[in-house]
Amino acid sequence: MAMHVERLDHINIVTDRLDETADWYATMLDLERRNAPPPMMPEAAQWMHDGQGRAIIHLNSLAFKRTFDRPVDPGSHTGAVHHVALRMQGYEEVVARLKAHGANYRENFVEAINLRQVFTTDPNNVLLELNFFAA
Repeated sequence: MAMHVERLDHINIVTDRLDETADWYATMLDLERRNAPPPMMPEAAQWMHDGQGRAIIHLNSLAFKRTFDRPVDPGSHTGAVHHVALRMQGYEEVVARLKAHGANYRENFVEAINLRQVFTTDPNNVLLELNFFAA
């Protein structure tokens, strides 16, 4: 079998606000919060699962022991990564949740491919691009 990338597996966010961040993803994007598998401890690692049960966002506290550690500065910026894009459904509900929680967001429409986009940041200042393709 030839080498190839199948898909993006997950993103990892290091945060000094683990519970707040997990609650944000659960509330705003309807992701399911679960404890990371052992030996990771719940107070140090939470995984956010999509509707198909995939752990697409891994959240780690500052105290979490990482296999490949490097300096991080939660809440400041994300280095060379500009944003994370998630393919979504339920445009009206997402916008309503953002409004109800007083979240800052911007909308964009890419007419050529019939794509509605919502840009917002999580509690750690990670920029999210929420993509809604018309059927």
